Amino acid sequence: MAILTAVSAAASRLESAGISGEDSRREAALLARCVLGWDAAAWLTHQREPAPPGFQEAFDILIARRVSREPMAYLIGEREFYGRPFLVTAGVLIPRPETEFVIDEAIALARTRADASRGRGSETVIVDIGTGSGCIAITLALELSEAKLIATDTSAVALRVAEENARRHGVANRVEFRLAPFLAGFADTVDLVVSNPPYVPESDRASLAPEVGQFEPAAALFAGEDGLDVIRALVPRAAGALRPGGALVMEIGFGQASQVQRLVEMAGLTDVRLVPDLQGIPRVITALRPVS
Repeated sequence: MAILTAVSAAASRLESAGISGEDSRREAALLARCVLGWDAAAWLTHQREPAPPGFQEAFDILIARRVSREPMAYLIGEREFYGRPFLVTAGVLIPRPETEFVIDEAIALARTRADASRGRGSETVIVDIGTGSGCIAITLALELSEAKLIATDTSAVALRVAEENARRHGVANRVEFRLAPFLAGFADTVDLVVSNPPYVPESDRASLAPEVGQFEPAAALFAGEDGLDVIRALVPRAAGALRPGGALVMEIGFGQASQVQRLVEMAGLTDVRLVPDLQGIPRVITALRPVS
């Protein structure tokens, strides 16, 4: 059987499982390339050739997993974030484009902070709470060459993935990973606290796509009935850990902006900003600890 024929049959199976026609064809071709180890150029050149030995069996396993609606990122083993590939496994939240807004805001605030303290000999210290795959901490380490990164998580599985990602991107010596909740064990204050915390309400669980609700780690998604349980605990801890002039940068969920802003202000932070995503939804909140 030609490779393209096998892919076409697989795309029909994916479409029958509820994946749209365009996505089913794209995903079937991508899974075939994954089995074959081909890049896009090899696929265009050789897709009409007979399937090599062992291809169909390995391909069928991946298609069956996708038919069950397992996310493509888990099948392929990586997801792009901020222009770089990150290893992902079933134990970590899959990086999403909207989280890149956290990176943009953190970079701007860290550079402002560094400029203000230039000449004093102090490095910028950034803590990533709930690091998961490590995509936020590692990206910030790559974009901010003079910053020190500390990343915490309560999942040992996630930290192993994050540590591997740090090695792959050459910053294993610049990101310290800690198995701890929030900022437990921190004795010193820091310049930035960044986080993509769990913020999905439990009441939304049934309405989530199967790829999310059935496969991604619940602890990285859900945070009580209104989705704010983790944020309520995180905000005052972050505020207490920030140096004067330091900043909190945090991703939030749909419809949570006003409630989270109140929590941030109650914790004594000021200069609150809400940053919309490409759909105009407030997606990131930033706030500063007053200098005096």
